[in-house]
Amino acid sequence: MLTFDHVTKQFTEDSYGVRDITFEIEPGEFVFITGPSGSGKTTLMRLMTREYTPTEGEIHLEDLPVSALKNSQLHELRRRIGVVFQDYRLLTDLNVWENIALPLYIIGKKQAEIEERVTDLLKLVELTDKALLFPRQLSGGEAQRISIARALATGPGIIFADEPTGNLDNENAVRIGKLLHKINELGTTVLMATHDENVLGVFKGTRRMRLDNGKLVEDKGKKKASVSVRVKDAAPNSVEDDKNRQETGKKELETENDESAETQTEKPAKKGLLGDLLKKKSKED
Repeated sequence: MLTFDHVTKQFTEDSYGVRDITFEIEPGEFVFITGPSGSGKTTLMRLMTREYTPTEGEIHLEDLPVSALKNSQLHELRRRIGVVFQDYRLLTDLNVWENIALPLYIIGKKQAEIEERVTDLLKLVELTDKALLFPRQLSGGEAQRISIARALATGPGIIFADEPTGNLDNENAVRIGKLLHKINELGTTVLMATHDENVLGVFKGTRRMRLDNGKLVEDKGKKKASVSVRVKDAAPNSVEDDKNRQETGKKELETENDESAETQTEKPAKKGLLGDLLKKKSKED
C-alpha cells in the first residue's frame, strides 16, 4: 500500500508543489492522476521516489517510511518504484537491449538472468525485432514502450508514468495506455499522470485523482484490487522473486509475429560500452 498522510511540499513562501494531500493506493490498483500543467502531478512522483522530501506530512510504501528514509536506504525504495517519463530518457549511446539491461547490470544480476529478463520485457512491449537498434532509430511510440520495459527491469511493485503520452499521437497514446493496463493486469500497481482525454476516454470507470493548484480536489472510482493475492506474490524486488509472475504471464506475452529464438536472445553488440559506462559511473561516485 502507498499512503500519503497530509503531505505538503512547499518551495517558497508562495510556491507549493502539493498542499495537504491525503490518499491511499492499494496493491494492484490502476490510478489516473489528472490535472493541468503545474497542478502537482510530477511533484507527487518526486515525493514518492524521495527526490523531494515533504515539508509536512508522511509517506509510506508498505513497510518503508519514505519521508524518513536515510540516503543509504534510497536504493531499496527506488527498486520498488519504476518511473516512465514523457521524454523517454533512453541513453542514446546504448541500443535498446542495453537500455533495458542497464538497471540489472547496475544491481549486479548475472548475465543469464539479465538475458531472460530483457527477452521477456521485449516480448511484453512487442519490440523483439528492435533489440539492436538505437533510440534515434525508434519512433516516439516505440521509444516510450522501451522506456516502460526499462522501468520494469528490476521488477518494481509500482510504476509511475508521468505524462507518458505527452509527445505521442492519438493512436500511440492509446496503445501506451493499453500497455500500462496490461502491465497492471499482470500484478503491478500503475499510477498514470495524464491529461490526455483520448486515453482517459478508453478507461472510463478507472479510479481518477484530480489535482488543482497542488490540492487533491477529486478522487473517484476507487476500488479494491481484484488481484490482491497475485499482487502479493508479484511485487518483486529482484529478478528471482519475479520468476513466478514471468512464468504465469509467458503465454500472454507471446506476439503473433514471433521472432526466432536466436533473435530474441541475441546479446547486445556493445556490452563493452555498458561496462565502460558503469566503470565511469563508479569513478564519478
